[in-house]
Amino acid sequence: MASDGLAQQPAAGNADGAQPPSAEPGAADAPRDEESGSPARSDGWHGRIELKRQNTSRGTPEESTKTTLRVETFFTGPVEVLRFDFPFPDEKADFDGSPFEPRLGDIKTRLRFRPLQASGYEFPSFVELTFPTADPESLGSGKYQLSAGIRMLAPVTLPAIDRTSHTSRLEAEVQQVNSIGGDPERKDINYTKFELTFYDVWRKTYTLKLKLKPAVDWNLDGDTGAVSEVEGGLFFARDWRAWLMLGGRVWGPSGIASTYDTRVEIGVARTF
Repeated sequence: MASDGLAQQPAAGNADGAQPPSAEPGAADAPRDEESGSPARSDGWHGRIELKRQNTSRGTPEESTKTTLRVETFFTGPVEVLRFDFPFPDEKADFDGSPFEPRLGDIKTRLRFRPLQASGYEFPSFVELTFPTADPESLGSGKYQLSAGIRMLAPVTLPAIDRTSHTSRLEAEVQQVNSIGGDPERKDINYTKFELTFYDVWRKTYTLKLKLKPAVDWNLDGDTGAVSEVEGGLFFARDWRAWLMLGGRVWGPSGIASTYDTRVEIGVARTF
């Protein structure tokens, strides 16, 4: 999870070889997350593979109980990351679904571009395309979706916190999502979602994320909803990270795009 302005060398790890994130050029111990990539190197393939399991109650088709495989490839040019998400929603899509009854969901791909930098902040941007590949179709949106977004990464120093053991940053993101074709019988998609995140790494090993994720659904006359999430994780072995996340609705009715009632997520990822 490296920031986009990193030097082209692997970040230094801790005693166990875990690679903590980086939020500013040359900062080996600064936060890095799945949205920010990793320093690309010149020898062979470099990327990130992630497997996560989400149990979700009362979500939209894209916010259901599922297992997701994510594969990212890192580059050194203007396009910094190519990502593919392969979701496998459960046949029973509510919270108590079974991971042993997977179906194919809507495959998603994202291009993230090298960020702009100004006044110590970084501004990565991305475009994303979702394909209506779900089988059966009821487990997906039935629509091709095109979206674009931009993020802001801002390193912060907390008062009364040991700077030598904690590295923190604030993140803000806005993304607009629209359907651009697909099944004419299915509901069109048009919403804007936001993410506000506090991210902290302690002793280059333990991670904490606090998120607020509001959304505005323009197909519902601009109705809004939001979820909050708390995630704890750790870097272990070499280049591995694992995490546990708990999320829940803060406001808004069910049916608002990108929101849900409750969620439990576990995941593991390795950076190569």
